[in-house]
Parts: sequence; C-alpha cells; structure tokens
Amino acid sequence: MAKLPSSFVVTSSVVKDLRQSLLAWYDRHGRDLPWRRSRDPYAIWVSEIMLQQTQVKTVLPYYQRWLAQFPTVEALAIADQQTVLKAWEGLGYYARARNLHRAAQQVVELHQGQFPETIEGAIALSGIGRTTAGGILSAAFNQAVPILDGNVKRVLSRLVALDRPPSKALPQLWQLSTQVLDPDRPRDFNQGLMDLGATCCTRRQPNCPACPWQTHCRAYDLNLQSELPMSDQRNPLPHKQIGVAVIQGDNGDILIDRRRKEGLLGGLWEFPGGKIEPGETVEACIRREIQEELGIDIEVGEKVMSLDHAYTHFKVPLHVHLCRHLSGDPQPIECDEVRWVALGDLDQYPFPKANSQIIAALRTLP
Repeated sequence: MAKLPSSFVVTSSVVKDLRQSLLAWYDRHGRDLPWRRSRDPYAIWVSEIMLQQTQVKTVLPYYQRWLAQFPTVEALAIADQQTVLKAWEGLGYYARARNLHRAAQQVVELHQGQFPETIEGAIALSGIGRTTAGGILSAAFNQAVPILDGNVKRVLSRLVALDRPPSKALPQLWQLSTQVLDPDRPRDFNQGLMDLGATCCTRRQPNCPACPWQTHCRAYDLNLQSELPMSDQRNPLPHKQIGVAVIQGDNGDILIDRRRKEGLLGGLWEFPGGKIEPGETVEACIRREIQEELGIDIEVGEKVMSLDHAYTHFKVPLHVHLCRHLSGDPQPIECDEVRWVALGDLDQYPFPKANSQIIAALRTLP
C-alpha cells in the first residue's frame, strides 16, 4: 500500500484522542436507526445497500417494507426478480436490487445461508465492495474493518486538509481510515464516523463548533472547511431527448415492455420509445422506435406530458404521446417481454420513477 505523505500523518496521541472524542460524541448524539438495533448481518446488509447514494430518510420506509416482505436471506433468494424490483421501485439505482438478489442466492448456495465473516468472502458477493463489506462486518460482527463511504471521505479529507480530490487519494484515505479505527469498539466507531459526516461535518455549512474533532481538524485551522474536500472537475450532463409512446389497443389496454436484465434499469417495465435523432420530430421518432423495437405500426396522437428525469451521468427529457395500435403483433425485438395491461393493473409492475409519473398522468385523463 502507498505510504501516507507527511501531510496525512496523524500521531498516535492524536489517534487516541480522535477515537475517544468520537466515541463519546457518538454515545451522546448517535442516530437511533432500526438497523443499528440488529446484529443480523442480513438486515444490516440490506441497509448498507439501500444507503448507497440514498439518504436515510428515503431509505427508512423501504427498509421496513423490505424486511417485512423478505425477512431472511432465504426468502430473498427464492423470490422472483420482478417481485424484488417491485419492492425496490422508486428507490433508484436498480442494479443494487439485482445485485442484492443475486448475492442472496450466492449466500444460500455457497455459504449455507450464513453471511461470510471475512472481507474476501464478503467482497466476492455481487454488489458488495470494500466499504460496504467493512460496514457489514463491523456492524454485524464488531470486526475492526475500515470503511470509506462519501461521509467518511469528507470527514477525513477535512481532518488532514487534503490537497486533492478524494478520488485522487483513495489508498491514503483507506490507510487513514484504518489508522484511526478504534480496535475495541469498531462497530460504534464506524457508525459514529458516518454520523459525524451526515449530521455535523456536512457538505455545506459544517457545524464545526459541535464537532468532536475540531481541535485536530486542519481544514478548520486553515479556515478551509467550506472549500474541502476538493471536487473532481465534471463535464455538463448530456441531454438525451426521448419520445415515449403510450400505446392503447382496441380494448383500452396499454402496451408495456420489460427492459433486458443487463444495463440501466434492467428488468424494469416501461412505456416503449427511444432517443430523438437530430432533425427528427417527436412523432416521427416514436413511430420509428416502435417499429424498430416492437415491429408494429401505430398512430401517434395527442401529447400527454413532458418531464425531465436526471440520472447520474445524463438528463432525459421525456415527451409522452398517446398512440393507437394500427397493425402487427408486438414482438420483443429489443426487450425481454411485451405485454398488454389494463391501466388499473399497471401498479403490479415495477416501473422506473419517471414512468410512474406518466401512469399518474394517464389516470387523470378523461
């Protein structure tokens, strides 16, 4: 592992004070979260996956419903993927749900339903990286395994006044996280470190007077806490204009298709459509895409709505039109499955968040 530059070095006496002060702060101010009341590695694992790139307040209701529906790793392993995706619907980053489902099957098939208690065994499971493994092993088994999620990167970057974006110093930050970790109370230390970043050492307007690490924080000493951590340069998000077809049959049923399992939003259902090419009208795009994707002819009718939906790396303005099926039997040419569904039954299928807004709009139409 790369050695810490001198600017990263934290002396043993400082490490001792960092541990004691953080644990004392956590004992007084730590958040009371349902997964912290459990030592079940499955329940903790579910929380760790849901909390990736998602705020606690958003996760809480999903977490409770998930454990009610899939109370054990065995229950999740035998569930149908569509049922799993429906339970995840609205939480976003659906690859997390697919990986969690697959990893549950791996735990049952390879580990007799017992979550592996080594970092190597945990990382070998689908969807589990080093920081997620550390979070599970420390919380479930009180193992002295470090973590480095977004909150921890921010806290440690400010602690040493990191002079580059965290992404450019990951080996050093991992080493620092390992160095400060309390070996006697690793569970509480890691939870406290995450809480410190989430509630005190926040991205904007950090509450430095309430921070137990203020005395040792170099960013605070240099009055750089609002400027650190440094950000990576980002290019503007590209826009992809999308034409979307709500295709109705003669009996009023609506045609939906299921995306292929691999890739973005894999396994979810959606209203068919695609990217608008340069110089192409929305209506022409929809007719072309439906012919290419499903092999049918349609009549493009009135506009239902337009909405913007942002993914991590691009923005997608959606232009939605009501359409009428004219001829041809729908074929899953570029998807896994197509199905005619009554408007009232659409809630039974897992849809991306943007499509749920379309469903709500359809229910308001005369």
